[in-house]
Amino acid sequence: PMPVRLSPETLDEIAASGVAVPTYDRAGITAGIVHFGVGGFHRAHQAMVIDRLLQRGEAREYGICGVGVLEQDRRMATAMAEQGGLYTLVLKHPDGTRESRVVGSIVEYLLAVDDPDAVVEKMAHPDTRIVSLTITEGGYNFDHVTGEFVADEPVVAADLRGDGPPRTVFGLVVEALRRRRDRGLDPFTVMSCDNIQGNGHVARSMFTAYARLQDPAFADWMDEHVAFPNSMVDRITPVTADEDRAWVRDELGIDDAWPVVAEPFFQWVLEDDHPAGRPPYQDADVQIVEDVEPYELMKLRLLNASHQGLCYFGYLSGYRYAHEATQDPAIATFLRRYMDEEGAPTLHPVPGIDLDEYESTLIERFQNPEVRDTLARLCAESSDRIPKWLLPVVRENLAAGRPVTLSAGIVASWARYDEGTDESGEPIEIVDRLAEPLHRIALTQREDRLAFIANRQVFGDLVDDERFVAAYRDALDGLIADGAHATVTRLSRS
Repeated sequence: PMPVRLSPETLDEIAASGVAVPTYDRAGITAGIVHFGVGGFHRAHQAMVIDRLLQRGEAREYGICGVGVLEQDRRMATAMAEQGGLYTLVLKHPDGTRESRVVGSIVEYLLAVDDPDAVVEKMAHPDTRIVSLTITEGGYNFDHVTGEFVADEPVVAADLRGDGPPRTVFGLVVEALRRRRDRGLDPFTVMSCDNIQGNGHVARSMFTAYARLQDPAFADWMDEHVAFPNSMVDRITPVTADEDRAWVRDELGIDDAWPVVAEPFFQWVLEDDHPAGRPPYQDADVQIVEDVEPYELMKLRLLNASHQGLCYFGYLSGYRYAHEATQDPAIATFLRRYMDEEGAPTLHPVPGIDLDEYESTLIERFQNPEVRDTLARLCAESSDRIPKWLLPVVRENLAAGRPVTLSAGIVASWARYDEGTDESGEPIEIVDRLAEPLHRIALTQREDRLAFIANRQVFGDLVDDERFVAAYRDALDGLIADGAHATVTRLSRS
């Protein structure tokens, strides 16, 4: 049979073929959430949550209006228009089974490039309670070193001057808040769902910094009246590949311009700070909490730091995918021991989470062969990631007199990777803001073992700590003399 083009008109036909579709009436849904950055992650995560609530007969005033800010969002705008906001979400289980569902929570989509005022008016409308964001870390426009808002970024500077209608998320959101205030409407909540520590704090400081450059009094009003809840989000969502589209077409019989694939695991921990109202998120497995930080630290120091623990050792051992590396018993044991012995001891109590189970689930997630997460992706931007995720673990453990052997091994594996050649002599492409200086330094460590960690810009004073230096030197000696696999094996047993 011919595949069926996905659209509101073909849902009955698709349902008849056995695929789960929205059984709620999409016609009467109010868009109470305006979302910037409709990509794979948003559609596998927040939009899925609203779809689940709608399916339960809840949250009908919290449908989603998606917004694209950039010209490159036109592809998504086209797919959304052609399919009435519908798309197929496919969850890939480790055993090869797949769970598919058509999601119906995105009821409108606007492209700011074409009509910025329509986007501003949508947010200024009394129905809008939440403006949510998945604009990536770069979208918040802060300086990597100082953390300050970058006011001279050209598009931002043009928005600040008011050279025409707003073209940035800052210009659009702040203008909508201003119109609400002028019309006597309560502000909406700005809800960051990006993978940044303290994402609500970051959003608050960047949006108010923008406003302050335009109108300090209005920035004060925002600080007093606008809520920016923190959240922690987690679901591995690879970029949709052509073979995913082909699978949806051939196996499900659905012609979908832009399906989404994701792992089955889902987590969303959200600070309870939505004065304008919010959907009953807790009915769809979202953890509503008073303080997100313990959950963030858990994710950063167990999940994210473990990604660094497997990527360099894995790559140097000849693997190219996360699942291949983690299916190696030596690497899996190394990661589990890092989590238990070095990562977990630095965490605050995490209410509602069984850490032992969380750690086991992480190993299973990393081993999922269906997700095809590349080690190259995990090895990128190390100079941003290691100082944020792993070095705080090292410093806390050193201060408390606890072991740092495995963490030092991870740092050494990064140093060896940054030499830029793998163990068979093939070149490694180092993707990092500091790729050039780090590579230069790494090339000198055959003579001077401590050269890499002597870089105080990245490592602070760790090179002055005898315990760290001894563990680091031991691991790097092993990497150079015996190779990555022998070294990770030895460390996993130490």
